[in-house]
Amino acid sequence: MRHARLDVPKASGNLKSRGGEGSIAYDDVRLWRALPRNKLAPNWKKHTIVPSGSGDINSAITSDFDGDGHRDVIASYGGNVVLHRGPDWKSTVIHEFKSGLSRNRPRDNCIHSCLLDVNGDGDMDFVGSNNTVFWLECPDDPFSGEPWKYRTVDDVILGTHCLITGDVNGDGKRDLIANSGRGPSNTEIPFSITWLETPKDLSRSDEWTRHVFARNDAPGGSHYMGIGDVNGDGRPEIAAGAKGGPGFPDGEWFAYWIQPENPSQQWEKRMLSAVERGASNIHPGDLNGDGHVDFLASRGHGVGLLWFKGPDFQPIEIDPKNVGPHSLVLQDLDGDGDLDGATCGRFQTGDMLWYENDGEGNFTKHLVGVNQGSYDLRAEDMDGDGDLDFLVAGHWSGNVVWYENR
Repeated sequence: MRHARLDVPKASGNLKSRGGEGSIAYDDVRLWRALPRNKLAPNWKKHTIVPSGSGDINSAITSDFDGDGHRDVIASYGGNVVLHRGPDWKSTVIHEFKSGLSRNRPRDNCIHSCLLDVNGDGDMDFVGSNNTVFWLECPDDPFSGEPWKYRTVDDVILGTHCLITGDVNGDGKRDLIANSGRGPSNTEIPFSITWLETPKDLSRSDEWTRHVFARNDAPGGSHYMGIGDVNGDGRPEIAAGAKGGPGFPDGEWFAYWIQPENPSQQWEKRMLSAVERGASNIHPGDLNGDGHVDFLASRGHGVGLLWFKGPDFQPIEIDPKNVGPHSLVLQDLDGDGDLDGATCGRFQTGDMLWYENDGEGNFTKHLVGVNQGSYDLRAEDMDGDGDLDFLVAGHWSGNVVWYENR
């Protein structure tokens, strides 16, 4: 595979917290040399699940819903939530978006989605954001053709661009984290981020307990979030990016919130950087093996991939010319014990890329594919061969594809 090496620049600067101005100085960077754009890198094979032209597809998730040993994929487009059965990807509509299910008028698709075993029956249910946050219960026969049972999670929070899960309060059950990005004219919980407790007993009540931990504290078009214990106190923190730009004042930041002893209270916001035009994605993790948590971040509505080096979160550019990296993965992609990154460009001409970490925070960029848009990216073992592949929801490309790691 042809790739180029980036000598990561040393960063210096002073960034004031909570929106203060900051300055960043970098050593000279040797830019990536051009990579061929007319074919896939030799180690990857592209497979189509949903063909191009199927409409805006912002999110796709995968699990073996019927237990047959093959991965299945759920994506939403054309006014439906659609389950695709692996390995041939035959489609089954499991939900039709229509008015009357909640107080909000639905879109044609979900802006984001995730998986969560809401009812504790051992299989994964689908959670989506379509003006209303909702969940669909996976039945015993997910491919019967009958709609999955729909339930509302929350129809007060609006502008939910991201849904993630994690055990926020340490009770052993995964909770749902969702942002509420709309303003006060649209919702009583504007510019906020929430976590929602899964119902304890669905036979008695299907209500989720909402906790607004960043009330009016996430303005400017908050996008995607990451969760992890940043300060080592045993409680997870939550990080986010906000894109800013026209119509989204007070954005262009990356930040994280420190969880207090009582997670139902307001959390303390710590600004990582307030000069990040197009900020979108962020994940915590130890990138250089020094025992301190760092953050990997991307400017999906701007340009560039970077990381914040803990414990003082010094910003270091990884790929300053990556255009529109709107999706981001932080996982051990090559099985060598350290965390690597992957991203794909937002537009039809986007590059699918992964960044190999040497364990010390130095990254080598590898080309996976070209001319593929992405709003959402997951690293999963799609073919059961023991390595991680990439599942991409295309948005501008109007497709869902997966790249086989060969």
